[in-house]
Amino acid sequence: MRMGETMRKADWRAMVSRAVGVLVLLAGVLLAAGLCTASPHDNPVPNIFKPESTPADWVLHLSAFVLSVTGVIFVIVFTLIVYCVVKFRRRKGDDGHEPPQVYGSNQMELAWTVIPILIVFVLFLATARVLHSVGDAPEPPTAVDITVIGHQYWWEYRYRKLGVVTANELHVPVSDPAHPTPTFLKLLSADTDHSFWVPQLAGKTDLIPNHPNEMWIDPHDAGLYIGQCAQYCGTQHAKMLLRVYVDNPEEFAAWVSAQRQPANQDEKEARGRHVFETTACLNCHAVGGTNGTGRFGPDLTHLMSRHTLASGAAENTPENLRLWIENPDAIKPGSLMPAMKLSDADLDALVRYLETLR
Repeated sequence: MRMGETMRKADWRAMVSRAVGVLVLLAGVLLAAGLCTASPHDNPVPNIFKPESTPADWVLHLSAFVLSVTGVIFVIVFTLIVYCVVKFRRRKGDDGHEPPQVYGSNQMELAWTVIPILIVFVLFLATARVLHSVGDAPEPPTAVDITVIGHQYWWEYRYRKLGVVTANELHVPVSDPAHPTPTFLKLLSADTDHSFWVPQLAGKTDLIPNHPNEMWIDPHDAGLYIGQCAQYCGTQHAKMLLRVYVDNPEEFAAWVSAQRQPANQDEKEARGRHVFETTACLNCHAVGGTNGTGRFGPDLTHLMSRHTLASGAAENTPENLRLWIENPDAIKPGSLMPAMKLSDADLDALVRYLETLR
């Protein structure tokens, strides 16, 4: 008798423990969703529940449909499990005999075979439709073409039709439904696998060496959208951030015009330019109008027009710029930029020169 009571108590403890685990999991999911929804405007957090571009909108609708279908399945299965656990639990006076067994129910076997096949088929059709719509969208003549090249651990952007080269901070125009101006991205990798993901603008698309991929976005509202390299690519994968600035047409035209200008040639900072041109800086970096034409690091022609350094790892200030040159590991440990080992005088002159590159 005592053995039976002990077993019953153990069974109930296990049930309560599992129920509490499920509730904690659901609470965690709801908390994460709430934090995304309540992200402050001045420090935006990627929010998959607030799409601002057609591809992201389609992905959200597909996700909601799949979640609804699987949610219904979960409720049905969970309800049946709870019913069976409660209805057929061990009771006082149970003699331990098995209930009558039922074998070979054709109706049940047919149901649990056909119904799952139909559910999977419907989910396949819905997914295939979205994949086709996103992957095979035609490129209109008004589209902005950009080549995105993933590096360890930064992003390079080349505006093919506009003649602009920049890094880490992508500028694109708002796409007005009345006058669509989508942005088509050709994705390349210079070293290993990366993944371009800005949750509010589109789904993830990989950058694979020797295998070009393509994607497109058509942002509906101006603003800053944050993303992340979504494929582990090395030590500093976590700090390979994405910042996409969506500008209105006038602001985008002004930005393009400014980026097309040659680098500032301030003679007051000739010493700093000399330091740049006579050290290893020019092996990796390019500055228009100098003998620096490197492609291993970001183009610095308009460095100070960017808000951040090291692919979003630090704010672009003179203090952080000096630290980044002097000791890159202080900001981004494991980055591939070497410490330049300059004297204090040369370092100060170089920083002052780079500050003029706006």
